[in-house]
Amino acid sequence: MSVVVINALNVPEGAGTELEARFAARKHAVDNAPGFEGFKLLRPTAGESRYFVYTQWATREDYENWRDHRAARDHSGQAPVASGAELLEFEVVELG
Repeated sequence: MSVVVINALNVPEGAGTELEARFAARKHAVDNAPGFEGFKLLRPTAGESRYFVYTQWATREDYENWRDHRAARDHSGQAPVASGAELLEFEVVELG
């Protein structure tokens, strides 16, 4: 069963352009990760101020392996754009 992980990012006003540019620069960085099924960066509208980073994985284990591997190697040297984040996790319901 696929899982979806959404990272809700609090991005200061005016910093959205920088956040989008950083994601664009690494657009395909996760494409070859085992179990990776898709990615979307969602820009806030209609009263929402957070950006949502949406990823879909074949299994929770695939996501956790990528997350743990990324954490060990994430040394970009750039200050974060987001001031905070909240992680949301879901299972994809297959409607027969």
